[in-house]
Amino acid sequence: MNDRVPVLVVGGFLGSGKTTVVRHLLATAQARGTLLAVVSNEFGELGIDAALIGATGMVELSGGCVCCTLSDELVNTLQDLREKVDPDQIVIECSGLALPFDTQLHLYRPPVRDWVGDEACVVVVDAERWGEEDALFAEQVQSADLVLLSKVDLVDEASRLSAHRRMKQLANDVEIIDVIHGNVSPELLFPAGPRVAPRREHHHHDHQHADWVSEELAVPAGMSLTEATAWIEARRGVRTKGFVSTSEGPMVVQGVGRRLELVPPAREISRSLLGRVVVIRHR
Repeated sequence: MNDRVPVLVVGGFLGSGKTTVVRHLLATAQARGTLLAVVSNEFGELGIDAALIGATGMVELSGGCVCCTLSDELVNTLQDLREKVDPDQIVIECSGLALPFDTQLHLYRPPVRDWVGDEACVVVVDAERWGEEDALFAEQVQSADLVLLSKVDLVDEASRLSAHRRMKQLANDVEIIDVIHGNVSPELLFPAGPRVAPRREHHHHDHQHADWVSEELAVPAGMSLTEATAWIEARRGVRTKGFVSTSEGPMVVQGVGRRLELVPPAREISRSLLGRVVVIRHR
């Protein structure tokens, strides 16, 4: 059994690209023969991330946030992974509404504190949407040991530099790395030696989810791609994701803000998930 297991907390606002980063880390770990376990946390209850990632070493905690309402489940899950899987590394993918720093604090609770090794927090920021920030977004960035600015291929250079300046304002000692399609070196996130990250002062605020609601839509089957897109467009929120069955075949639904995409899945999707789309919106 591993003496100490490094744990990486991946945070970031709704639709920032966290799951894409985790998928890249998993693919790299599998290619290298590293046993990477993933604890994925979704605010909704459908289990979309598990289907998208398709990993066997994955546990999903849904229906709340691991930083607060699901904190006990998080600790119990981590302990189960330690005893039954004994992974080389663990990734905790927070929901888009979670506070990464508060999630990290649970790593100091018994019994996981006895075996958790190097721990760090990376926050993924959408280069297209960082300007839509609110207090929750700012707290997430301020929690970061490292910021990954995702989707930089979708913005111009002026917008990219503006995002860098704003992230530095929010957390002036944090390093910012540009990322496309979640492609980041695991060595940046799981350093080879002991590392003690500088701890920024953290002003804790009551973390409430009362302003957000998760709704599952039942999307009729058989519509054309254009019709299905229009149907979902009329009902989408800040974050929209799920699976639909169209006349062109099954499609993955991914929506962030004004952007909505329906694309063929990379792997076979369970029939029980088709026609189900989760929308997260303000009340």
